[in-house]
Amino acid sequence: MIKALDIWLPAYLRQTRKTRKTKGIRHLLLCVCDHFEPFHHVKKEKAIARVELWGDEFPKLTKPFLDSGGGAPKHTFFYPIEQYDEDILTPLAQLCRATGCEVEFHLHHNHDTAANLRVTLDRGKQDLLRHGLLSRDEKGQTRYGFIHGNWALDNSHPRGEHCGVRNELQVLNETGCYADFTMPSAPGRTQTQTINSLYYARGTNEPKSHDRNIIPAEVGKKPSGDLLLVQGPLGLNWNKRKLGCLPGIENGDLTGKNPPTLERLRLWLDLNIHVKGRPEWLFVKLHTHGAIPPNSSLFLGAQMQQFHRDLAAFAADNTGFRYHYVTAREMVNILHAAEDGHQGDPDEFRDYRYQSLISKDRRE
Repeated sequence: MIKALDIWLPAYLRQTRKTRKTKGIRHLLLCVCDHFEPFHHVKKEKAIARVELWGDEFPKLTKPFLDSGGGAPKHTFFYPIEQYDEDILTPLAQLCRATGCEVEFHLHHNHDTAANLRVTLDRGKQDLLRHGLLSRDEKGQTRYGFIHGNWALDNSHPRGEHCGVRNELQVLNETGCYADFTMPSAPGRTQTQTINSLYYARGTNEPKSHDRNIIPAEVGKKPSGDLLLVQGPLGLNWNKRKLGCLPGIENGDLTGKNPPTLERLRLWLDLNIHVKGRPEWLFVKLHTHGAIPPNSSLFLGAQMQQFHRDLAAFAADNTGFRYHYVTAREMVNILHAAEDGHQGDPDEFRDYRYQSLISKDRRE
């Protein structure tokens, strides 16, 4: 861990010195991106049981809690497309129809090629479309969000492991990826120097293109580059010490041992992730591995319920603070609305550019 700090810590220290407090109403856009792997260390029967548990418990958990716009908590399941199974995706799609949750792409691959990756991604689209999942843009093209398995986006592992594809960003773009949600990966070595940011990157034939050729998302500027990257919070937590003196790393990971709290919420807000020129809309993308029992117990139990209560109380005690539960797709739609100069209530822009097939199905 200490060795990996040199990648991002200098940027964090520079960033904290530049933090500004925003006047007026602040809107928190809260998104949970789940690296959802039901088959993790279990066979199919147990994997199905894990999904059924979510289907039984998540709607009951979220029903009592509403955000500032009257919306219930949402979850985005980034499902490993290389592990497609109809018996898993059918109940997962049913859960999404019942709750407004959504499913996007997760992918583990190793020593791969660009040609094979295209085949895998196209097959993944067809598999999920059969369940009425994913989204479409204004031209009717299928779109998807992406999280790279083992954090190795664009062949970024120092030893070339867990990917193998040069210019992966361009392949993702050309197959319909609307944004990547992999970062942060700290304390791992695949972490980028760019942190706490919403930005575009241009792909190259060199590994880790998303650590260079950076174009910030900004009000009044059109999207540029090959891929939009939506990063989650990354910083130091001095209230969670290691060895009694070293600060812990805050990377937005939600686990049974590291649940969401108001203390962590304040850190996420202070890291100030926003579209340049629209600082009142704060983007907080968190991540988890929610199919694993210790973590599913968090999301489907008392700790998560308490966080929702605490969040509502925090909003009530802080005049001018609003919070919005969003999916990954909705978060990116709001991001693009900000780029186009929109302001005010971000709830108006949840379907700004990409329309969820699940949401359309629920409305009909």
